[in-house]
Amino acid sequence: MIRSLISFTALAFALGLNAQAQTGAAASAPAGAYPSKPIRLIVPFPPGGGTDILSRLVATKLTESAKWTVVADNRAGAGGTIGITEAVKSTPTGYDLVMGQKDNLVIGPWLYKNLPWDPTKDLTAVAHVAYTPVIIVTNANSKFKTLADVVTAAKASPGTITYGSPGNGTSIHLAGDLFEKAAGIKLSHIPYKGSNPALMDALSGNVDLLVSSLPSAMAQIKSGKLRPLAVTSAKRSSSLPDVPTVAESGFKDFDVSTWYGVFAPAGTPAAVVNTINAEVNKLLATPEMKAAIQAQGAEAQAMTPAQLATLLKTDYTKWKGIVEASGAKIE
Repeated sequence: MIRSLISFTALAFALGLNAQAQTGAAASAPAGAYPSKPIRLIVPFPPGGGTDILSRLVATKLTESAKWTVVADNRAGAGGTIGITEAVKSTPTGYDLVMGQKDNLVIGPWLYKNLPWDPTKDLTAVAHVAYTPVIIVTNANSKFKTLADVVTAAKASPGTITYGSPGNGTSIHLAGDLFEKAAGIKLSHIPYKGSNPALMDALSGNVDLLVSSLPSAMAQIKSGKLRPLAVTSAKRSSSLPDVPTVAESGFKDFDVSTWYGVFAPAGTPAAVVNTINAEVNKLLATPEMKAAIQAQGAEAQAMTPAQLATLLKTDYTKWKGIVEASGAKIE
């Protein structure tokens, strides 16, 4: 259902357009005139991860439903902050958008010093897309059948059980750190450069556990190659209703989820923002899109631009303390 390849010709065309030359016309154009050319959706992470999967789903389905040309463009690096930086520096006409989430907007600014932007000031919230829990999984051949098995083993041999994550300071790494604190155990964190390398090592048994976004791990869970132990959200995931939450596994009130939303550079005309928001929300309301997002382990959720902006500001403040308490550092 999700296209894995984007036309090279279309991508080259989209990236070659001179946005600067269009600033005046696009900024003053009424919403009905938008869009008049391809829209670039920057994906701040490598191909194959949860953000990439959902971004390409949105790009593909908007192209189909709204008859727009939306091109996904991976700009990975530095915990997603490179892609955000490119978006912030883009001309605010609505033709350069970015998929933001906790890692690049809420956590990254507290880890990477001297970033040239503030997510609450230099971006315009456009449209919320989905939210998803983090999931703790293990290889299908692992001795761990439940989260309680992991806790028992970790207490018997502190620091000997390994878990992989997409990288230091990601929301997924911090979910693992919060679980360690809640359980009173010590695990050995193995950071990778992205979701796919961590996933591959979990499949091969090179790490005992994998802490992952649900979209990144869903295909391997469905295939039976990974065994899910618990989701980190307050409620069970409708995609995996038989998998308990961390809270149900004995750690009351544990709740860590991530979210995905479309943002634009600050100064993007409100008429354009509202046009994009309306089309995304219309798309999210369709049974087909809801099912497609759920198939990836996420839940579709529409918001107004103001609601998404509030979510960003609230989490931005909240996660500063979590990052500091974790001691996470960028190496």
